Amino acid sequence: MGHLDHATFGWLTPTLSYAMACVGAALGLQCTVRALRTTGRSRRNWLLTAASAIGTGIWTMHFVAMLGFGVSGTEIRYDVPLTLLSLLVAMAVVGGGVFAVGYGRDRGRSLSLGGLTTGLGVASMHYLGMAALRLHGDVDYDPAVVALSVVIAVVAATAALWAALNIKSTLAVAVASLVMGGAVSSMHYTGMLAVSVRVAPSGAALPGATTMQFIFPLAVGLGSYLFLTSAFVALSPSAGERAASASAQRPAERTAP
Repeated sequence: MGHLDHATFGWLTPTLSYAMACVGAALGLQCTVRALRTTGRSRRNWLLTAASAIGTGIWTMHFVAMLGFGVSGTEIRYDVPLTLLSLLVAMAVVGGGVFAVGYGRDRGRSLSLGGLTTGLGVASMHYLGMAALRLHGDVDYDPAVVALSVVIAVVAATAALWAALNIKSTLAVAVASLVMGGAVSSMHYTGMLAVSVRVAPSGAALPGATTMQFIFPLAVGLGSYLFLTSAFVALSPSAGERAASASAQRPAERTAP
């Protein structure tokens, strides 16, 4: 059995991955809150942004954490197409959950469906990303711990969507994102506890890309996207601010000569 190290760089990767999860959650929740206050094309666009933010945040969290993952006796590489597929799956399935909440008429049913869909999307992304792992040996999973990680993902997603439906203030969004970031990180490391590796030493070259060749640049790029989009959302006026601005301009227009 190979020795698994989940933090080869100490607390650096767990801390950075938690930060990525929180940023993605905060942006996604804020976009969902804004979507629920609008209609038509504006609602759709905000929900699409929310799905991409949450999906990207979860994916970035996972692979930033994986930068610190190592197995004694073998190097690690990643299958590039499968890794990219895990990102698309995260955004697509999370999008399904977010749209279920955004357009559902029955809040309870929409929340249950959205939480289940989003949670399964988080778990699917995680295990699809793990399937992209290439090393000299065999990877096995403890089914009970895997099931626990899926439950954590569904509960975390449901709680986050409940927050999006019920919170009003920016402070509440921030607190909810910290909780969701912690839940997503807990799901990741719970899932990693299910992993065991039987190393089979070999001199053969592994297929795929190393973390620094592929994962690190992509994670940095997606992380930059999250921070820039967060700045855009923070600076863009809300529906209430636009309405207040419009009402303030009307008297001025009526009194103008």
